[in-house]
Amino acid sequence: MRTLELPSLDQVRAARERIRGVAIRTPLLRLNVDGPAEIWLKCENLQPIGSFKLRGAGNAMALLPPEALQRGVYTASAGNMAQGVAWCARRLGIPCSVVVPDHAPAIKTAAIERLGASVLKVPFPTWWRVMMEHRYEGMSGTFIHPFSDPAVLAGNGTIALEILEDLPDPDAVLVPYGGGGLSTGIAAVLRALAPRVRVHACEIATAAPLAVSLAAGAPSPVEYTPSFVDGIGGTTVFEEVWPHARELLAGSLVVSLEEAAAALRLLVERNRLVAEGAGAVPVAAALRGLPDARKIVCVVSGGNIDPQKTAAILSGKLP
Repeated sequence: MRTLELPSLDQVRAARERIRGVAIRTPLLRLNVDGPAEIWLKCENLQPIGSFKLRGAGNAMALLPPEALQRGVYTASAGNMAQGVAWCARRLGIPCSVVVPDHAPAIKTAAIERLGASVLKVPFPTWWRVMMEHRYEGMSGTFIHPFSDPAVLAGNGTIALEILEDLPDPDAVLVPYGGGGLSTGIAAVLRALAPRVRVHACEIATAAPLAVSLAAGAPSPVEYTPSFVDGIGGTTVFEEVWPHARELLAGSLVVSLEEAAAALRLLVERNRLVAEGAGAVPVAAALRGLPDARKIVCVVSGGNIDPQKTAAILSGKLP
């Protein structure tokens, strides 16, 4: 099994300087609702590509030697990491390819192509295997893993630095859980700077492998059902991420599709923020309340959702 090294605080601070001018410092906004606690929104949906993935992609690619960059890069992604890698590749003037699952939303694949990357659609099991193996046979260039890479985790961890600067005393930070790179990157920084802050993973009920694995005490498979929450979820927890997720995270909060849709509507209606399904999941969890949590930060991880799906959700439907 591969081992994944967590970034040090110095590496996260170095990443922050490295990605300055690539990723923006996103605002921390109060959710305009009377809830069980103060709910704050870390608005990564406002990044240039509409997702936090620009942070990790930018840091990982900035660390590559020039000769590796010239050969190009590729990644495996349902859409957001693909856009992050493609955005940075276009900025650097290098080739980029992306392996996407065949259910990837059209709005995300169109954005990848608009950024100049080539897209290869494959069946979901094949795409999942690319991330497990860190490679795709026959594709040239350096593989940028969407989450299992210390440089990517360091880029993700810069979010925690910004949260603490804007809100020094949160009780909990809620983070969408896909591969685990966002939640563990944030949790590694908070453990060093604010160990009292609990970091909870947030999953969707149609694909919640972390909750099942934590209950079982080991990575356990689950059935994956595609939904409008397409940025998180999978068939299992990645083994290389599992030790860190088990150690650093306070648990997994699982919400239903209906709760995620209601949170997405609330973000639009109360704060005029468009979030994708994954970005709304922490808000749905926060609206339930957490024991002994007066201030909760929700990482709104992205805003790349098909407008037609948003329209359906705003009208009270589940797309």
